[in-house]
Amino acid sequence: MRQGLNRREAGAALLAAGAPGAFRARVVEAPSYVWRNVKVGAGGFIPGVVFSRVEKGLAYARSDMGGAYRWDSDPGRWVPLQDSNPIGSDFGVESIAPDPVDPDIVHAAVGVSRREPGAMLRSADRGETWIRTPVPFRMGGNEDGRGLGERLAIDPNDNRILYFGSRHDGLQRSTDRGARWEQVDSFPVRGQGLTPGGPTHPGLSFVVFDPASGAPGAPTPRLFVGVADPDGSRLYRSEDAGRTWAAVPGGPEAEFSAAKAELDARGVLYLTCTLGVGPNGVTDGQVWRLDTRTGEWRDISPPRPLGGFMGLAVDRQHPGVLMVSTLNRWQPGDTLWRSTDDGRSWTSLREQARHDVTATPFLNWGNDKPDFGWWIAALAIDPFDPDRAVYATGATVYATANLTEADHGRPTDWAPWVEGIEQTAVITLVSPPAGPALLTGFGDISGFAHEDLTRSPTLQFTTPVFANTNQIDYAGRAPHVVVRSGTPHEGVGSEGHDGATLAWSDDHGRSWKSLGRPRPAGAAEASSNPRMDLYRDAPITVTADGSAFVLATPQAMVSRDRGVSWRPVQGLPPMLRPVPDRADPLLLYALDFDTGGWFVSIDGAASFAPVSCRGLPADLARDRPTWREQAWPLKATPGRDGDLWFVSRSGLFHSIDAGQSFGRVDGDLRVEMMDFGKAPPGETWPSLVAIGVRGDVRGVFRSDDRGRSWLRVNDAAHEYGRRFRAIAGDPRIFGRVYVATDGRGVVYGEPTS
Repeated sequence: MRQGLNRREAGAALLAAGAPGAFRARVVEAPSYVWRNVKVGAGGFIPGVVFSRVEKGLAYARSDMGGAYRWDSDPGRWVPLQDSNPIGSDFGVESIAPDPVDPDIVHAAVGVSRREPGAMLRSADRGETWIRTPVPFRMGGNEDGRGLGERLAIDPNDNRILYFGSRHDGLQRSTDRGARWEQVDSFPVRGQGLTPGGPTHPGLSFVVFDPASGAPGAPTPRLFVGVADPDGSRLYRSEDAGRTWAAVPGGPEAEFSAAKAELDARGVLYLTCTLGVGPNGVTDGQVWRLDTRTGEWRDISPPRPLGGFMGLAVDRQHPGVLMVSTLNRWQPGDTLWRSTDDGRSWTSLREQARHDVTATPFLNWGNDKPDFGWWIAALAIDPFDPDRAVYATGATVYATANLTEADHGRPTDWAPWVEGIEQTAVITLVSPPAGPALLTGFGDISGFAHEDLTRSPTLQFTTPVFANTNQIDYAGRAPHVVVRSGTPHEGVGSEGHDGATLAWSDDHGRSWKSLGRPRPAGAAEASSNPRMDLYRDAPITVTADGSAFVLATPQAMVSRDRGVSWRPVQGLPPMLRPVPDRADPLLLYALDFDTGGWFVSIDGAASFAPVSCRGLPADLARDRPTWREQAWPLKATPGRDGDLWFVSRSGLFHSIDAGQSFGRVDGDLRVEMMDFGKAPPGETWPSLVAIGVRGDVRGVFRSDDRGRSWLRVNDAAHEYGRRFRAIAGDPRIFGRVYVATDGRGVVYGEPTS
C-alpha cells in the first residue's frame, strides 16, 4: 500500500475515519431463529454490476431497492451485504465502487429517493460490516436515472480521495476515505437543487479517473465528469486533480444526457448518451468515442431504431473491443451491440443468443423461451476474462462464458447469474394447510406456488399471468380452492396474457383459470378483463367450503359457478369488503370503517344484514386501508367459526362471537399486520405472527398466548431495512414464519431448536 500502510493498516484507517453520526451498521446477536430466503432468483432491476480491477472473481451488484451484493467465487454465490441494516432507504443503492487498489475495501452511495436522507457506506471487509455516514445531499437509488453511472469513483492513485456525482447538489468530494464530504465549488454544474413535488433530477451521471495521468501516492490529475441534466455541456474535464474544470468541446448535442463512460488504457473514452434517462421513456441515443489525448470525437453509434443506448463495457485486455446495450427498444426488442474495431462496425448479439433459464424458470413468463431482456443498464466484461460478460435486465442478471464466439459469427450462451440474489418486491403471501408450502404474490413477476423453498419454483402463476398479484385467498375447509386478484400484464394478447385480473385454482394454486368479468345475470357476454375500480383490480375471497367466490367491487358480487355468472350481494353498502369465516361456509363479515357498522351474512354471501357490534375503537376511519397492497385488518381464525381479529392503530382486538363483541388484547406490541401459525405443542389455539413495533424497533414477532405477550423472532443480523409488506404463519410447522419484504424477496424464519 502507498505511504507505508499495509492492507490491514489501511482498513483500520478507513474504519477509524468516522464522521460525527457514523456508526457500525451490523450488530450480531445470538439468534433464536434461523432465517433464509425463499428462493426465486433475482426478479428485479439491477442497475449496476461492477467487477474489481484488482482481484479476479470479485464483483459487486447494486439494486434499486434490495441493497448491494458481493459475488464470492467460492462458494459461487452472491452475498447480500445489507441485511443487518435497519434503515429502509439505504436499500436503494445509487452507486457502488470497489477500491481500485485494495480488494477488501468497497464504498456505496445509498438512498432510495430524494424524499429520504442519503448516506455513504464504506467497508474494509468487502461489505461484511459498514461504516455509515449521513450526507446532506439526496440520492435516487429507485428513481428515474438509476441506471446511469457509476456516480461514485475512487482515485486509483490515492484511494483516500473519492468523488460523487450527485443528482441535486453538483460534484461532491471526500479526501478522508469517505468519512466527510463537501461540494466541489470549482465545478461548473452546481446542481438544480431539490424540487419538492417535481420530477427527479438525474444530475451528474459518472466520474472517471485517468490513472495513467498520475503516479501512485498523489491525486490523479485528469478526471472526467458526465452531466445528465438538460442543456449545457455533457462532459467536463480536470487536469489538476479537480482544482479547475473545463467543458470538453464537441461530442454529443446538449439535448442528450451523458449516461455511462469507460476509459481504456490508450486514453480513449467511450460514452453512451440518451434522450431521457430511463429506465423508461428513452426515445433516442448515441455512442461516442473521444481520444482524450487529441480531443477528437467520433460518433460510433450502432443503428438507431426508436430507443436509446445505456449499458457500456470495454474489454480491458483488447483495446478497441467494446459493447453497448440498447434501452427501450421495444421493437424488435433490446439487444447488445459488440464491436471489435473501435466502433466502426457492430454485431447484434440478440439474434443468435441462447438463454438457459432452467435454474429460474419463471423467466419464460409462461412462454416457450425467455425474452432477451429489457431495462438493460448494467453491462460489464470481466477485466480478467474477455470471454466472461454480464448484463442485467428488469428481471434478472445474465452471464456468459463464451462472449468471443460472437466475433466468429457463432451464438453466445447465457444463463442467470443470480445465485443468492433475491431482489423483488413481494405484495402478499399465504401458507395454506395443504398443498404447496407457500403461495406468493409478487410485484412485476405475478407469483408462485412454492413446493420446495430451496429451488426457484416451476409453478409460476400463469394462465393468466398478472403483472402484480395483490391478493390471494383459499377456502378454509377446502384449501385446494384458491383465488387471486391483481393487475394486468403488459403483454396482453400474447400467450398466457389475456388481460385478466382474476383467477382461480382447484389444485392448491398449482394451475389457474381466468375468471370472467362480473355482470348481472342475463346480461350480454362481457370481456374477461375485469377492471372494476380505479386500480383496475378488485380483491376476491372464497367461502370456507370453496363454493362461492365473493368480489369486492364497489358493489360486492358473488358467483357460485366459478365466474360464469355474478350477482350483486344484497344488503351490503357500497365499498365494503367481505371477509369469509374460516370454518363456517355460510358466515361472512364486513366492516364499514366510516360508520362503524358491522354486517354479517349467514347464507354464504347471498345477503348481509346489520348486526350490533361493540368493543371496536371509535376512530375506525383511520384503520381503513387506502392502497390495494395493504394487508386487510380484519382476519378470521382458521378452524374456528366466529373467531375474528381486528388489527387497529388503537390496538389488537379479538372476538369469539362472530363480531358481536370485541375485546382489546393488551399485549406489549403495536401490531401492524398479523397472521396465524401452527399451535404450540400441546395447545389447540394457533400461534400468532405479526409485523409490529415495540419501543423503537419494527420487527417480526410471534405470540403463543393469543397476543398477550410477543417474542421478537428476527434479530439485528436480519433487519432487511425493516421493509416488511406482508406476513404469514405456517399452519404445518410450528414457529415458521414467512415475511414479504420490499426488495429482498420472501424470507422465512424458524426456531433453532
